[in-house]
Amino acid sequence: MHIRGKPYRTIWMARDGRSVEIIDQTLLPHRFATKRLRTLEDAAHAIRAMLVRGAPLIGATAAFGLCLALRTRNTDTQLEHARATLLATRPTAVNLRWALDRMCAALRELQGDDRLDAAWLLASEIADEDVRTNEAIGTHGLALLRDTLARKKRGAHLDILTHCNAGWLATVDWGTALAPIYKAHDAGLPVHVWVDETRPRNQGASLTAWELASHGVPHTVVADNAGGHLMQRGEVDLCLVGTDRTTATGDVANKIGTYLKALAAHDNGVPFYVALPSPTIDWSITDGLRDIPIEERDPREVTHLRGAAASGRVVEVRLVPESSTAANPAFDVTPARLVTGLITERGICPASRKGLASLFPEYKKPR
Repeated sequence: MHIRGKPYRTIWMARDGRSVEIIDQTLLPHRFATKRLRTLEDAAHAIRAMLVRGAPLIGATAAFGLCLALRTRNTDTQLEHARATLLATRPTAVNLRWALDRMCAALRELQGDDRLDAAWLLASEIADEDVRTNEAIGTHGLALLRDTLARKKRGAHLDILTHCNAGWLATVDWGTALAPIYKAHDAGLPVHVWVDETRPRNQGASLTAWELASHGVPHTVVADNAGGHLMQRGEVDLCLVGTDRTTATGDVANKIGTYLKALAAHDNGVPFYVALPSPTIDWSITDGLRDIPIEERDPREVTHLRGAAASGRVVEVRLVPESSTAANPAFDVTPARLVTGLITERGICPASRKGLASLFPEYKKPR
């Protein structure tokens, strides 16, 4: 996507050929800056501290993190240490494990310069694949948005509600849930996006709104609890969100608050779609509530808030009494029965084992 007329991905090889660069998402929307990752520790910190976030981007960053680790010390022990270090950074997003497993399977049998060269090549391939995959999601989702708009009254616009950030900042490029919206906007469809603020880290207010504004897509930021009200008033045509892990039977784990949006959508007859690349599907599990690990993040994300003061300086303020404690589960699980459909790079299917198997027959049974 473009920032001030310049094309960017969220992660790319630096010119020195020995490091990678990222967009530091913790500084958005108040400041746009890039950061160079030179070591395994840099990559692990970027994932853990959410300088990069979003399941597909986490996976790509982990792949490059292995390259950085091997550049420092190209041994079998270092490879396994790097895998364990990166795998421990974020437990919910399955793309992290997928990328590390793919990299290690290809690299374990290699040695020396051959291993390092292959690592850089495969990490770059994983990043390029993510771009192609998400653009395909956008194409399939665009057909859905066209059909939804066609069923409305002539001259109407399409109101889409989204939660968290599943745009190009959450991937290498294009995004998942936002990819169809960008495609629709670029095709001239009259789309408007209700952007959930997405407490406690405010990825909607800070990142999704910034993305949409940069691309010129009409949008309105709303409080997380406004979604049900908007649906009751007929002001939401469909919900479109991403996911960090999807079971073989269609349960989806996404940013905390997604489940409540799905319940409201179900109660008001609003279609609820989830956009995901296939590496986000965990074919080894069938029960999201039981088997998907839910990350517990720092309570400070709940008790404090960062923002720009009138002077433009970014400050942090405390929201709760000093004596109050806080809990911070980062994700919740939406059961498949509340999901209208899954939008993948191979098409749209029901959120079910049969539906997923129709698009991915190579995974008919959990591995």
